[in-house]
Amino acid sequence: MSESKTPFAWYYRPVQWLLLALGCLPLSVLYAVAWLIYLLLAYVVRYRWRVVLENLRNSFPEKGEAEIHRIGRRFYWHFAQVIVEILKLAAISPAELQRRMRFVNPELMTRHFAENRFVLSLGSHRGNWEWILSGAALEFGGRSAGVYKPLNNKFFEHFMRHLRTRLGADAVPMLSTLRYLVQQRGRGRTLSLLTDQAAGPEDRPYWTDFMHQDAGFYTSAERLAQQFNCAVLYVGIRRVRRGYYEIKFTELPDGQAAATAADATEEAQRYPITEAFVRCLETDLHATPEQYLWTHRRWKHKRGNG
Repeated sequence: MSESKTPFAWYYRPVQWLLLALGCLPLSVLYAVAWLIYLLLAYVVRYRWRVVLENLRNSFPEKGEAEIHRIGRRFYWHFAQVIVEILKLAAISPAELQRRMRFVNPELMTRHFAENRFVLSLGSHRGNWEWILSGAALEFGGRSAGVYKPLNNKFFEHFMRHLRTRLGADAVPMLSTLRYLVQQRGRGRTLSLLTDQAAGPEDRPYWTDFMHQDAGFYTSAERLAQQFNCAVLYVGIRRVRRGYYEIKFTELPDGQAAATAADATEEAQRYPITEAFVRCLETDLHATPEQYLWTHRRWKHKRGNG
């Protein structure tokens, strides 16, 4: 690729070559690298260790301190594996990724495609949230796209976009979501939203109890589902063993149901999609707590504060 076609500065070239070279290594070797990353994050740098412990203590008040620390250490091992797996997207073959990503009930998605209906896929920072986009593109014949927030660093924005789109998925910048939905309306596609991001009071969030804590959630899924009459699926993903994941869809209230509930007085009835998403995610977090991104400051905003 010539310099004129790259949006980042020339001095990032060695970084690009290094990351691409790492991505070409076998996963067995990359997991050895992951072990070193785990030791570095958990015991040397102790990356956001206080945040991890605080999140776990508040989310699982019934667990003792020893169990909280055990989950925290297991989280770092999971996180280290996710890091090298994301790098592997640079070179992994379609056949290998499909072998490692098992969709339990893909028919919940394809039946909406058969009706040329758009599907909003609501996911979270659980399991491997980057692999699932490429896995869905392969499973559903290139009909998947994911909304993302562009990075400020031009090199890493370019690199991550390459990883996300290499196997046929579309990467949609957050501010282009409406345009994408208008362009793809009636074509039977799915758009993935990571709906567990922390929404602040200025975002007019839906506030609810999430893992024993007051949490604000973005309500964009409610508005988009109503406006475009989308079907809505919760995407549950979990690591079943090293390098292998299982994805299970759950039907959530669709655009028509959300529109019907919009006049209700109770907050949960006004946001049925978001409320259903929160409860599905809670169930998954209790099942495999170590597979969630506990370094994320999910509960940093407080209701009523700016």
